Amino acid sequence: MSHTQSRRQFLSAAGKTAALTGVITGLPLIVSSRAFAKGDRPAPSDRIGIGFIGVGNRAAGNIKGIMQFPQADSVAVCEVDSARLGSAKQSVEKRSGRPCSAYADYRRLLENKDIDAVVITTPDHWHALQTIHACQAGKDVYCEKPLTLAIHEGKAMVAAARTHQRIVQTGSQQRSEGDFRRACELVRSGTIGKVHTVRAGISKVNFKGPAVIDSAPPKELDYDFWLGPAPLRPYNEKHVHYNFRFFWDYAGGQMTNWGAHHLDIAQWGLGMDESGPISVEARGTRYNDEKLFEVPEWCEVTFQYANGTTMICGQGQPGGTTFEGEKGKIHITRKGMTCTPTDLTKEEPDTGGIRLYESSDHHGNFLDCIKSRKLPICDVAIGHRSATVCHLGNLAVRTGRKLTWDPVKEIIVGDPDAAAMLDRPYREPWSLQTFNT
Repeated sequence: MSHTQSRRQFLSAAGKTAALTGVITGLPLIVSSRAFAKGDRPAPSDRIGIGFIGVGNRAAGNIKGIMQFPQADSVAVCEVDSARLGSAKQSVEKRSGRPCSAYADYRRLLENKDIDAVVITTPDHWHALQTIHACQAGKDVYCEKPLTLAIHEGKAMVAAARTHQRIVQTGSQQRSEGDFRRACELVRSGTIGKVHTVRAGISKVNFKGPAVIDSAPPKELDYDFWLGPAPLRPYNEKHVHYNFRFFWDYAGGQMTNWGAHHLDIAQWGLGMDESGPISVEARGTRYNDEKLFEVPEWCEVTFQYANGTTMICGQGQPGGTTFEGEKGKIHITRKGMTCTPTDLTKEEPDTGGIRLYESSDHHGNFLDCIKSRKLPICDVAIGHRSATVCHLGNLAVRTGRKLTWDPVKEIIVGDPDAAAMLDRPYREPWSLQTFNT
């Protein structure tokens, strides 16, 4: 490699070479991130410059998950809360032993030529815009789940990733856990027979109350930037940071929080990563009597698929994902997999069964794919489809009507009012179409 060749040029050339080699051999060429877990620090040409956009709550896990790999250079952090920003900068520098830049505006971070990829852990209403802008800036992206706040955003994100040939991993990390993959392989291999019912349990609302009155934002928080494309609302300390997920302007409650995990596994197990349900209906929706938050305290949503499978999601269902078939059922959570009858797994032959994309580490898979240019295990198109199921559930909850969904055209049929909710207006000057300066 020429001494004047940039790391980005090297990574681009390496990705093209790897993609070509994969076509020739019929196998993906991946140098596992784990290969660098021991021994000397990788050479500069093997390092990947990472910028972290959003450093609160779940971001701590993402930062730790990325920084465990020596080839990941933590170049910069970005946050609209200056107190959090300073703390994150110190933490990253202490962990890496190297300087780390700090930005209040993610657009300035995206201008940094030393950054090859970004990890987005901001509130849901920012995911689409920041992912699209990162793709436009030539950065690969790891974006937390749920991928979107509205269904049309997901379509725009997929288009941006494909147009700019970027790797975009959705942070649905259960796909990189062996038990979840194994459960889906068993289901898709026919071990429990034809699946007639899937159940996805979601948690109760864990709003951190009590409610407080609106007030001026604290000096350390750029509240206008925190809102970004969301509607202008008075500042309320119980509506930001963790609690944002319980207000419709910013998130979709536990349907898009835990549902984004368990419905994603349901989609994987049903072989619906490129499709979805054909109808959705909610019942028994209950809201908080004190109006502490906007999303429902309890709901049950029923999805119907074209193959006859019924999926039920809500607080009244068992935690995790349960597949029920003609010959038994498989229940999978982060605690492990259980089968009924218990000897179901013994029936699967050693050969001929379905084998799904295998990843042992979600962040590591992202780093691998940056080098190989292979699509990650939860590519943006998959994350979009899983988020779509969540959003359809919330649309049924909010409208109180049964909705008909065309998973091919990705439209709601016969209900113009509900169809209008597939998109959301952006507050000026923000727009999905342009990189705002």
